[in-house]
Amino acid sequence: MSIFAFALGLPTLDRQGACIDCFFPAPVKSPDAALDQAIRTQFRPGAALVPPESARIFVQDSQPALAPLLEADRSLMAVLLPTDAPIASTAEAFLKLHLLSHRLAPPNTMNLEGIFTHLHTVAWTTEGAVALHELAAKQLRSRIEGRHFEVLAVDKFPKMANYVVPSGVRIADSSRIRLGAYLGEGTTVMPSGAVNFNAAALGPNMVEGRISQGVVVGEGSDLGGAASTMGTLAGGGEIKISIGRHCLIGANGGTGIPLGDRCTIEAGLYITAGSRVALINERGERTEVVKARQLANRSDLLFIRHSETGEVQCRLNRKAIALNEQLHAHN
Repeated sequence: MSIFAFALGLPTLDRQGACIDCFFPAPVKSPDAALDQAIRTQFRPGAALVPPESARIFVQDSQPALAPLLEADRSLMAVLLPTDAPIASTAEAFLKLHLLSHRLAPPNTMNLEGIFTHLHTVAWTTEGAVALHELAAKQLRSRIEGRHFEVLAVDKFPKMANYVVPSGVRIADSSRIRLGAYLGEGTTVMPSGAVNFNAAALGPNMVEGRISQGVVVGEGSDLGGAASTMGTLAGGGEIKISIGRHCLIGANGGTGIPLGDRCTIEAGLYITAGSRVALINERGERTEVVKARQLANRSDLLFIRHSETGEVQCRLNRKAIALNEQLHAHN
């Protein structure tokens, strides 16, 4: 059986030698037989620092695209994952985040257990990752030397664009896309849009709202300004939210149930699993009231709020949305 994943890249170490960040320019998932054998011959399972010279033969024979790494004046990080096991190190966490953003693994298909344990909260700066216990000294030294040194974020996850920019996407504000986000071909993320790790816009999509961890948005769907999708990181939620193809979540709207294809939620309306929804038939008659979770994963639904009573209603959606092709075709 082929190994699960492998990567060779550049780590960032703190002064005690702990890895706080890894950059893997060309990670591999499920390599072919020849590359699998070359990896197994040269490297051991797990994460390990290796001198550039010791990786020279492997790079030249098996992954020539990584040749620039051999010019590094510090150790490289090699990560070999024989199986998709729980994360056991910072380097392994970064490899799995890279696999997502390189489109090598869709969200919710990998074991991410342990990711928060092994990702350090660090300062992401104009000079790269800095361990928090070293930040004050770094700030002082930069002032003394007259250098501009800016702290861009203090977090466990860096922004994706500093590691990989997938083909065919536009990102108006890269700080709102975490490493580990999956952006499909043709996707546009506007300034207010945000995509968390292990979340996806499969593309093409218009993203003006927030795609939370674990949420997958299907082809041709549009999240309006400030629209949101319910994730599972907080609150004990276990249902993975997905949005099907050619759906529209209106501005300031949102969903806490998975939607099928061609569904629309009107602007300002947030549907949760427990929302009471009146079903309206094609003759405009109110037939019954159900909890929204009973409508999960169904297609061709239109969720609206009655303008006089405020009642949440669900009707047959007769018109699927279509993205503006000019906005996505030439990303």
